[in-house]
This record gives sequence, structure tokens and C-alpha cells, in this order.
Amino acid sequence: MRRLGLRARVTAAFAVGALALSAGVTLVSYELTRRTLAQERESTAVRAAYFDAAVVDAGLAGSDPDVLALLRSLDTGAERDALLQWHGQWYSLTADLPVRAAVPQSLQALAQRGEAGAQRIHRDGSATLVVAVPLSASAVLYELVSLRELERTLQLLALVLLVVAVLVAGGGAAVGWYVTRHSLRPLTAVVATARDLAGGNLDARMDPHTEPELAQLSASFNHMADELSRRMARDRRFAADVSHELRSPLQTLSAAASVVERRREGLDERSAEALGMITEEIARFQALVDDLIELARSDQPAHREATDIAELARKVLRRHGLTAALVEVLPGAAPEWHVDRRRIEQALGNLVDNAQRYGGGVTAVRLGGCSRSSSACFVEVDDAGPGVLAGQRDIIFDRFVRGPVANGRGTTDGTGLGLSIVAQHAAAHDGRATVTDRPGGGARFRLELGGCSE
Repeated sequence: MRRLGLRARVTAAFAVGALALSAGVTLVSYELTRRTLAQERESTAVRAAYFDAAVVDAGLAGSDPDVLALLRSLDTGAERDALLQWHGQWYSLTADLPVRAAVPQSLQALAQRGEAGAQRIHRDGSATLVVAVPLSASAVLYELVSLRELERTLQLLALVLLVVAVLVAGGGAAVGWYVTRHSLRPLTAVVATARDLAGGNLDARMDPHTEPELAQLSASFNHMADELSRRMARDRRFAADVSHELRSPLQTLSAAASVVERRREGLDERSAEALGMITEEIARFQALVDDLIELARSDQPAHREATDIAELARKVLRRHGLTAALVEVLPGAAPEWHVDRRRIEQALGNLVDNAQRYGGGVTAVRLGGCSRSSSACFVEVDDAGPGVLAGQRDIIFDRFVRGPVANGRGTTDGTGLGLSIVAQHAAAHDGRATVTDRPGGGARFRLELGGCSE
């Protein structure tokens, strides 16, 4: 059997790779979109059910209410059916027994216990969401929401993603053909140098004498790396200089505001409110400047020293008004770690502050590793919040990135730099910062550190 030529093999590899990649992206995109749309549709249905429940509950409060007229007043549209179970009797506008029978017995039992709930069923060949809202001990409102339109949307989305996957595979084959048609040159040095740069080694450069055919590319690549290093150094100096320059006027503003704050009782209501806003913004601006200075000097090497990590963690918790009993030293963990005390204290403080602000509070702080068999160690901070979505976990440690919980609250008390500082301090210790789901719900932030043993 005749072996395929290099061009054909590379083209086929590009096509297969593009198809596999597009298929993976398609599946992930479809699943994420499906979940998002389903959650949004269910949330909308639940909100509408609670709104209708409030209307029905108010109508039943009167003497001798007209239940059917009350149900007609609900704006259910064509996609929703409202059922009312009142004093053991069922009321609906459709008077359709199968509609009433569509309510699952488990959901009815849940509603009888006074608990609201929702459950998916199949009705008339399509998915339907049944929402139960107890009104009183003798009244429960059920709403049957058709998900037929959602299913049509998902079918259309699947078709579109399939077409895109096929087009991407064809594009991959075309790219493979184009690359092999012009030339295949040794790119190992380029790949290795680029990997080093991406890993944080800004001193990595290509040797233009290693591969004469790549001399021009090597020179351009090295020039790009030099410009990148200079730009990053210039940006760090600029951030540090600006932050230091801002500190003096900020301190003056803070002092002036504190003087006026002491005379707050003599101000009228609007002036006092304006003063409070100014004071809060000055404090937030000061925190932002401090964080920027910290980031600007975060590329400096860590000054390691023997540190009682458990006592350090308890100190951080007490400073945040929490009990030191939350600290748990895992079996085998060394009592002292060789770390930069200031950096780890700040990183742990930022994680605790993040859990207090957006995670429903700290549930545990665990210290582990740094044993005789390994110099690596870790700190884990668990919270009781909603957790971090999988799509947010890779970017939540970037600068000025605020999680969906913070954005949902509409608060501006954070700077968006706290977790970025945590990641920088972890990198200074040859480690990294990650977040996963906590067993039982919530988020688990993990600070991994390398070289903690002496």
C-alpha cells in the first residue's frame, strides 16, 4: 500500500485536529448554552409563578372569592397553565383532568408540607416544568410551563454548531494544505522559547545561529520579546510611580475628610450623606492604590523565613473577626514553613476577605503538605457561597476581574485585584492559586506553594 505523502498526512492531521477541536468546542458550547438557557427559563418560570401566587393569595384573602375569575386574571399566556388546589378541590381554566393529573405526586407531597418546588415532566410529547408554590395550609398554586420553545431553540443551536464544526474541519484541511505547500521548517526552538516566555521567563531568547533558515524569524522574535519585557517593566514602573504619587494627596484627602467627619452631626442630611459617599470612595481609592503598589512589586523574589503557619492563619482570622478554631492543620503538615511571611499573610487575608464578602463566610482554613517527603505545601480556604462557575475559574485570578456574585450585588467595595495579588504571591513561591468546588457546596480556594521546607 502506497504511503501518503507528507503534504497529505499534514493536511489530514489538520483536518482531523480541527474536526476534533470543533467537535469538543461544539459539545462544550452546546452544553453550557443549554444549561444557561434552561436555568434562565426555569428562573423566569419560578419568578412568574411567585408573582401569580402573590396575586392569587391576595384574591383568596377576601370573603367568598371567585376562584375561576381570579385564575382568569393571571397573565399566563399560551405557554403556561395555572392550577389551584384549594380546600382539597382543584380549579383550572382548562377543566382538563390530564392537566391536573400532570402534577407529580412527589411535588404535591412537597407542597403539602409547605415547601415550594419545581419538577420537569414530559407532557404531550414535550418537556414541561411544574412549579408548586404553597399559599397556605389549604391552598397551593401549580403552574405548568411548556418548554417546547426552549427545545426548538436548542435544536436550532445544535444544527448551527454542527454546521460550524464541519466548516471548521474544512478550514483546518485548507490551512494544513497551505502550510505544507509553502514549507515546513524546524520550529522546535520557536516553540520552546515561546513556552518559556509564556511560563514567565522573560529572559528567554532564540539563538539566530542555531537554524540559519530561521535567522530572520529569530531576530524578530527576540525583538518582540525585548519590547515585551521593556513594556512590562515600564508598565510596572508607571503603576508604582503613579500609585506612590497618589498616596500623598489621598492621605491629605483622608485627613480632611476625617476632620469633617468629626463634625458630621452639625451637617444637614444631604451633606452628611455626601460626606459618607466621599469617605467611602477615598477608602476604596486608597485600597486600590495599595493593591496597585503591591502588584507593581510582586515580581520581586520572596524573602523566605521560618513561619509558624498555623499561628499566622489564626492571626488573619482574628483580624477579620473570625474564630481561630476554623484553622485545621492536616496530619503530616510541618509546623513551620519557610515562606515570605508578609506575602502569605496578605494572600490568606485576601482569600478570607473574598469569602466574607462574596462567599457567604469562611467555613474552614486547612493547612497541609510541607512534609518530610515533599517541600510543597498548600492553604485551602472554604466558603459557604454559590461557588465559582467552571468558565470563570481560569480568569477569576486576573486583574480587575470581578466574579458574578460581586457583579450581581452591584457593589463597588472591592478593587478587583485581591485574587490577582493572591496568584502573584503564589507564583513568587513557585506555586499557583486555584479554585474548585467544595464538597457539600461552596468554593474551595487553594494556595499551592513550593519549596516550603528548609
